[in-house]
Amino acid sequence: MKELSCQSRSLSEDLAAFTVFTPLLCLCVSACKSRGSNLRVHFKNTRETAQAIKGMHIRKANKYLRDVIVKHQCVPFRRYNGGVGRCAQAKQFGWTQGRWPKKSAEFLLHMLKNAESNAELKGLDVDSLVIEHIQVNKAPKMRRRTYRAHGRINPYMSSPCHIEMILTEKEQIVPKPEEEVAQKKKVSQKKLKKQKLMARE
Repeated sequence: MKELSCQSRSLSEDLAAFTVFTPLLCLCVSACKSRGSNLRVHFKNTRETAQAIKGMHIRKANKYLRDVIVKHQCVPFRRYNGGVGRCAQAKQFGWTQGRWPKKSAEFLLHMLKNAESNAELKGLDVDSLVIEHIQVNKAPKMRRRTYRAHGRINPYMSSPCHIEMILTEKEQIVPKPEEEVAQKKKVSQKKLKKQKLMARE
């Protein structure tokens, strides 16, 4: 596994490095990021796994990825699902097709751990972190060859990927105090008429 890079840089460098599709959430004080480049893990599997944990709390995401590794929960395959079999575990996501991409889950677990360390270094509350943004991009394919019948050679290429995630502190919502609503007393018709007469006088 390649080392994940997450170095602190100046504001101008961060702005220059980010693409149009990447939000600038990491520039705010209550956010941390983790990024890996040219990781030797399948792009399609990793993209589906990343979409499954997007918006999750960091503790919930860790538990979910560990469950995927031991096949207690599946990853719903929504986009890259050609030839993907159906499984009952996908029902909880409102979907039919799912798999258990072990290697993708392991890489994402490693990245979450890296982001957690960065949050501690930044002085953030780790227990309130939420995966605000996660993005998986295709990396340049790595070329190999396979030997076929009659002296032919076919390409045998891998599909690595770049991964980045940004975690933010979720604001704790304090419940609004219940205001004592004065209950309206029922007034009889006789009393209403009496009040109207008194008002006229």
